[in-house]
Amino acid sequence: MLNIRGRFAPTPSGMMHLGNAWAALLAWLQIRKQNGQFVLRMEDIDGPRCRPELAEQALADLRWLGLDWDEGPDIGGPYAPYTQSERIHLYESAMDKLLQSGKLYPCYCSRAELIAIASAPHGLSAEGPAYPYTCRLLTAEQRQERQAHKDPSLRFRTDEVRPILFNDGIAGIQNFPPGAGGDFVVRRADGIMSYQLAVVVDDAAMGITDVLRGGDLLDSTPRQLMLYDALGLQAPRFAHIPLLLGEDGKRLAKRHGDTSLAGLKAAGVRSEQIIGWLAYLAGQLERFEPVAASELIHCFEMARIPTDSITIHDTLMKQLFN
Repeated sequence: MLNIRGRFAPTPSGMMHLGNAWAALLAWLQIRKQNGQFVLRMEDIDGPRCRPELAEQALADLRWLGLDWDEGPDIGGPYAPYTQSERIHLYESAMDKLLQSGKLYPCYCSRAELIAIASAPHGLSAEGPAYPYTCRLLTAEQRQERQAHKDPSLRFRTDEVRPILFNDGIAGIQNFPPGAGGDFVVRRADGIMSYQLAVVVDDAAMGITDVLRGGDLLDSTPRQLMLYDALGLQAPRFAHIPLLLGEDGKRLAKRHGDTSLAGLKAAGVRSEQIIGWLAYLAGQLERFEPVAASELIHCFEMARIPTDSITIHDTLMKQLFN
């Protein structure tokens, strides 16, 4: 039988909040229900945005929720290190392979555009229009001229012929047209590797078989599948859960009040209340009631997870404090 392996991979650029807990719990339950291994990986590749103390806080928050892991930055494991900033050489090796196969080309477009495109991980909807192939069409002479004035980023040359088709474990059959999203950055002009490349390299290297994550990353999946194919790696199964939204229709965040786990804990909310509340939203409980994460394993069913985004109105939020 295939060894089932899943993961949760937070970015330590802010406090863990209810949206993170939502993804972590469901990813954890998916793997624990199948008696698989659960991996915790810290995605701190964008050094300027990430802080070590937030990584430590994330570990503490997850433990407080009652979630555990078989491998991670604090306990090690066979695929160590489990912190992206310590795995740069692996991304550079993958990038070299892509360069040698002609899959990448230099891009000299503005820094502001590149930062918007490569910042991770919020899906493609925030990027705006697909890249218009500006630098893909440059001649050797034009590249040499621009190289004298600006260090380039590196973009992946998307396939303009083959569509991307995959079966999402929650969202169902997904069919993206050829070249969906346009050519994308795998290394920024400042040398920072992109989320898209790092996550593919890490999931493959760590033998991850199942990726459950937020629906905002659904449209990143075609890019990652193209990278898996170009690098000759086995892609995992994907499942994208709906987002938790505020009443304004935007993703739950600080503007909707303090939704950080540390803040809720300080306000007297017990971890069992958060777990029970999230399980209720995910269709795993018929009514809201406090429960330990471990008590949900035996009854967890992926098919019960809703497919549409969930709006967290005031009445629903107040349940946490009762």
